[in-house]
Amino acid sequence: MPTDAPGPPAAVLCGLAGWVPPRVVTNDELAERLDTDDAWIRTRTGISRRHVIEQGQATSDLAVEAGRRALRRAGAGPVGAVIVTTTTPDRPCPATAPAVAARLGLAGAAAFDVGAVCTGFVYGLATATGLITAGVAERVLLIGADTYSTIVDPLDRANAIIFGDGAGAVVLRAGGADEPGAVGAFDLGSDGAHEDLITITAGGSRQRSSGGEVQRHERHFAMRGNEVYRHAVTRMAGSARAVLSRAGWKTDDVDHFVPHQANLRILHSVADDLALPRERCVTNVGSVGNTGAASIPLALADAAARQAVRAGDRLLLTAFGGGLTWGSCLLTWPALAHLPADPNDRGDTTTR
Repeated sequence: MPTDAPGPPAAVLCGLAGWVPPRVVTNDELAERLDTDDAWIRTRTGISRRHVIEQGQATSDLAVEAGRRALRRAGAGPVGAVIVTTTTPDRPCPATAPAVAARLGLAGAAAFDVGAVCTGFVYGLATATGLITAGVAERVLLIGADTYSTIVDPLDRANAIIFGDGAGAVVLRAGGADEPGAVGAFDLGSDGAHEDLITITAGGSRQRSSGGEVQRHERHFAMRGNEVYRHAVTRMAGSARAVLSRAGWKTDDVDHFVPHQANLRILHSVADDLALPRERCVTNVGSVGNTGAASIPLALADAAARQAVRAGDRLLLTAFGGGLTWGSCLLTWPALAHLPADPNDRGDTTTR
């Protein structure tokens, strides 16, 4: 009897899109309310502008826009699951994903959120891959979406200059491990002993059960920048090496390095640590800022729109976020159809 039974299907990327809200906030606009200027922000972060939502908009609005475009680019086919990875859900309860699925006409599909802060997209990609390889879903819509403008104190000079709002989405389908678009090995990790390095103190069960008056700073995002920088470089580089080793890849096998778009200094430091030429680093942080869980798919969508990646190119994705969490994965770039710009895409991330 034959013993070479086929293995489980691989997850293959077949659709991709990004969306950022139309409103642009430049460094000069920030300088009007903060003790800073354009040159200082560019030197420290590499960021020149970021996009933010209008009053009344929410994370789900961005997720729906990105998801709709990714589904259109993927072509027809049933979607068995919708995953939204975010730090800024519309509400503490319920999850944002079911509402996004319903607005996209996908009511009935499994839908849930993943919370891993800026590592969220990589964690979500691993989750989506698991659903496909386990046979739970043939196609999965994965969306990374964040509206950091709703949690960052606008008067916080350290963080207001870094973060922007946006969403990026991918569609994954069941396919073969050897075809372009196949998602490869993963490395995931966490260290909750350092949960206080990136946090919002108020709003959760810990603060609510403790009682007492909530202070202004406790309602906003807080990050201990210098310590986060050191952890980010160490963890991202270590995770990248681990996933390369797991797959039997060498650094020279990587055509494009796509890190979480934290800031340009961190991206270049990780690339240097890995001995990867900086020109292989895919980045759009200068035009959108740090968009949290949306940053990697937005960077991928930007590279695809510029035709900077080709089918068969080998990509290394890596991220770091609060928790602490970190993760990396490998991806062979698919043969995606290059579509003309949608005239309604006012938030096209290729605009500079």
